[in-house]
Amino acid sequence: MRHATEHADLPTAELSSALRGGPFHVALRAAIAARGLPLQRVQHHLSRHGVKVGVTSLSYWQQGARRPQRPESLRAVRALEEILQLPEESLIRLLAESVEHTASDRPAGRSYRSLVAASDILDRLRAELDCPPDDGLHTLGHHERVRIGARRELAGREAHHIVRAHRDGVDRFVAVHHGDPGSDPLGMRVRALENCRTGRVRWDQDSGVLVAELLFGTRLRSGDTFLFRYGIDDRTAGASREYLHRFALPGGQYALQVRFDAAALPARCHRFAQQSPAAPRSGRQELSVREPHHCAHLVEPRIRPGIVGIAWDWE
Repeated sequence: MRHATEHADLPTAELSSALRGGPFHVALRAAIAARGLPLQRVQHHLSRHGVKVGVTSLSYWQQGARRPQRPESLRAVRALEEILQLPEESLIRLLAESVEHTASDRPAGRSYRSLVAASDILDRLRAELDCPPDDGLHTLGHHERVRIGARRELAGREAHHIVRAHRDGVDRFVAVHHGDPGSDPLGMRVRALENCRTGRVRWDQDSGVLVAELLFGTRLRSGDTFLFRYGIDDRTAGASREYLHRFALPGGQYALQVRFDAAALPARCHRFAQQSPAAPRSGRQELSVREPHHCAHLVEPRIRPGIVGIAWDWE
């Protein structure tokens, strides 16, 4: 339920028009003006929602000089919808449209909206498994092998993790798999391959997000290192066009290899990075699909918060 803040006036004609057609910064500026709130008061209301945003950032947002991109900023946008008594998703929708309009070089794949929605769903699924945001593990190494099948589908992937516990008592890891658009989590299979076993599994049918507990069978002490490996079989969606991994925390090395079936080789392949789902893609670099293994790969010596992945085009 939405709660009134300091004014309960109906939206002005300017605000109604901006909410329909955008762009984001014009709608935000009109909403703040319609409520008669100085930016200091907006900042105060955000802090009451547990979100910290500076007055300067708010000013930049409503001028269009900057765009909310970081996860904390996106939470602020959702809080602003409530504080400013706006329809749910109204500002988020405009922000998504502006991102998708400017990111014309983005290949068809997971959109900004799907990534933001998946993030919210992931929080809920992790909560169902009693998994806190900090799982007590620091990544020293993370190597993924993705398989693309003869129908161009995401056939599955395997992940090899090298971790160090930074608190006592850690005994599990929650794996996340986000299938391609149209995927069916009910048809996926989680395989514990080394030094772990599968625990509880949860999923969201509409988004294709699946989370699974991998139980270590031992409790780590702070400073202990641990190696484990698991796989997820998919094959439930149509043609795949990219694979990406989103990191919330810094860590050690990350390596991603995508292996294509000999009957379904891409025309082109490249790596990319993003600071957040709302940010434009950067760091584009063409990759060779090497013979005779039909693989492309990337290596990040140090994991940084954000998104990294490989995308490809089919003829």
